[in-house]
Amino acid sequence: MNERITAPALSPIRGAARLAVAALVLAGTAWAARALWQIRLAAAGQPPSGPPDQGDGQHRPLTALENTYHFVSTLGDVTTVLCAIAFLAWLWRARDNALAFSGRPLRDAGPWVYAGWIVPIVNLWIPRRIIADVHRASAPDDRLPWVVNWWWGLWLVSILSGTGLMFTDTSTDAVIARAYTNVSPLLLVDAAVVGAAATGVMVVRALTAAQQKRMR
Repeated sequence: MNERITAPALSPIRGAARLAVAALVLAGTAWAARALWQIRLAAAGQPPSGPPDQGDGQHRPLTALENTYHFVSTLGDVTTVLCAIAFLAWLWRARDNALAFSGRPLRDAGPWVYAGWIVPIVNLWIPRRIIADVHRASAPDDRLPWVVNWWWGLWLVSILSGTGLMFTDTSTDAVIARAYTNVSPLLLVDAAVVGAAATGVMVVRALTAAQQKRMR
């Protein structure tokens, strides 16, 4: 037997959506800048003195280009955090509205809006499933927008390909060394993140439009 629940009241969604879109655009731009600087590093070539991290705790002085890459990389990290906060704030509100529309429990409890992104293995499908459930409750007669699958596919490419890159290279200097020797895998991650940000904008707009239409 399906258990009915006390659904929350509908919440305004447009403002949260605008913030999420702005944050996604900002993060995508920052990662595109990161890719551009990695290309510049690869084109400049590694200095004769070798990589920034010389080993055994020794670091040589950074070049001007390497210094600016540190700044661009930090900017990308900051905008990524801001993007995550804004996107999750929008998703939580969209999920609450979906709960109000349906009046029944969704497949994933509220905490999974956050935990679904960080718990290993299940983070490969839980966030997409939450998005799909939100859309299903908001627009039950409409098919899931195609852009959801593109967004999720690009996101998976970014995290799976990045596993052997960003997460093992724990310092920006290590990433700089990779850019000098083999920049292509780094650019693959950057392109996937930028693509995920761009399609993420379309996901936010599509689900927000569906909820706005349902509210009217």
